[in-house]
Amino acid sequence: MGGSSPCASCKLLRRRCSKDCIFAPYFPSDDPHKFAIVHRVFGASNVSKMLQELPVQQRADAVSSLVYEANARVRDPVYGCVGAISYLENQVSQLQMQLAVAQTEMLCIRMQQESALPMPMPTQMQQDDKSFLAATNNLDNISQYLNFASSSSSSSSNVIQDPSALKRESLWT
Repeated sequence: MGGSSPCASCKLLRRRCSKDCIFAPYFPSDDPHKFAIVHRVFGASNVSKMLQELPVQQRADAVSSLVYEANARVRDPVYGCVGAISYLENQVSQLQMQLAVAQTEMLCIRMQQESALPMPMPTQMQQDDKSFLAATNNLDNISQYLNFASSSSSSSSNVIQDPSALKRESLWT
């Protein structure tokens, strides 16, 4: 940096730090480990090229990303930060599934509690409701409906009685 202490990159590379050193603003001398990891993963030359191609206002974010990626590559050489992202996405998915199960259990418990409560009876029924209840309580009417259902299904010629006939008949042939 041209001052009394060279930046971390110049110190590690054992070179003189000029006042226009591209690494000096982003790799201060008090944090040499930061540049050491980035250098080990990407190389000083590649980092220098990347920083020179970027506008000055984006370089700090780029260095931050390079440091993060380098740390992730040291921890997981194969997947790097993609491995960390994938692990976190998997964890989110598992937590969402646990939340859905918990919500379902809460709903079941709530429904059981509501079904255990006595149902309030209306105090005054409409005349139509009374006649409907009287008709459905009549066993003769119910048996009449049941007889109609059984007699209509046995006399119907459209109903296929043999399940193997479904294989033989086709709509298109």
